[in-house]
Amino acid sequence: MTSFTRPATITPYLAVADAPRAIDWYVRVFDGHRRGEPYLMPDGRIGHAEIGIGDAVLMLAEGGVGEVPVVAPDNPTTFTHSLNIQVEDVDATFARAVAEGAAVERHPEDQDYGRVAVLVDPFGHRWLVTGTPVRSSRTPVGESDYLTMVVRDADRAKGFYGAVLGWEFVPGSVEGAWQVANHSNIGLWANGDEPANQLCFRVADIEAALRAVTTHGGKAGEAKERPFGLLADCADPEGTVFYLYQT
Repeated sequence: MTSFTRPATITPYLAVADAPRAIDWYVRVFDGHRRGEPYLMPDGRIGHAEIGIGDAVLMLAEGGVGEVPVVAPDNPTTFTHSLNIQVEDVDATFARAVAEGAAVERHPEDQDYGRVAVLVDPFGHRWLVTGTPVRSSRTPVGESDYLTMVVRDADRAKGFYGAVLGWEFVPGSVEGAWQVANHSNIGLWANGDEPANQLCFRVADIEAALRAVTTHGGKAGEAKERPFGLLADCADPEGTVFYLYQT
């Protein structure tokens, strides 16, 4: 095994049941690269391997190698540790992980400390995938922040936009909803209504904005808690439907 740079002070070292598959998985999902060739034990199992991910190194080996009393997780439901990984695009990384067989614990959402998703990889390790908040940091007040495409048939719509625009989808936060993986401000929702495009606008004070809607001839619904903040459905005086949200 060849190391090209001095490792960090603390480096995660994972035990996995299938090291060749795990190496491929971490390289594809986390945009990593192999650091040299794995060290093979006499019985053919991988005794040590390194993967570079950003400015960090992930080490791994197949559990139970030699005299080392470390074994790979066996379909855990509880965990002794979590691995935190900082990525440029939480939604894209999350979508790749799910497509590659990761179990979802928490879908991507903005928190005060950043955008975060939680998943368990196919080898039993729990990951916190974190990055810069999407909505709260990027979208100014008053600008359109989210587009919901209301459709009759979600599978048909996903197939169409996947073929035309190359979109990939992950389940949304409500029944019948799908998030466009690489566009965190676009989603599909099959809710039985007529097809339509519904815009969502960010406001600083949703209660004040809802009062303004009714004062000026529109219709305002009640602000309700959602994973990303407060959301209310509205309509302008001509009946055009839109949404307001406050982080």
